[in-house]
Amino acid sequence: MQHGRKKSNKLNMKSGHRNSVFSNLMCQLISHGRIKTTEVKAKQLVKQADKIITTAKKQTLAAKRAAVSVLKDKKAVKKLFSEIVKHFENRKGGYCRAIKTTYRRGDAAPLAIVELIDFQPVIGAGKKTKSKNKDKDSKDSKPKAK
Repeated sequence: MQHGRKKSNKLNMKSGHRNSVFSNLMCQLISHGRIKTTEVKAKQLVKQADKIITTAKKQTLAAKRAAVSVLKDKKAVKKLFSEIVKHFENRKGGYCRAIKTTYRRGDAAPLAIVELIDFQPVIGAGKKTKSKNKDKDSKDSKPKAK
């Protein structure tokens, strides 16, 4: 019995924990477009994320159910099927990449950035910021009555 093609890193975790970790990592990758994690997790995440994006490109009910079973987050599934699939509709594969960076300070684990190829998420969309200086200026400009 040859099992030479069976290559997946167990990451010293039980299967339930491993599935949960990669589900959360994929949700964050879809939500933010770029995440930072260890190299080994990054390599596995790229494989799994490419598979789920390829499945989502079919735009069927079965594909949506498969995505929900993996991602467990309805907002991430909605973003996957509305934005990310449209962005990658002309691309045949290789939707993610892992870029090696530095080593983590605490345990010297090698880190990597996983990002979606050519996908620029809108940062700070929908957030309104108020300037604190305007409030202070308006208070200071009023003459004081004695």
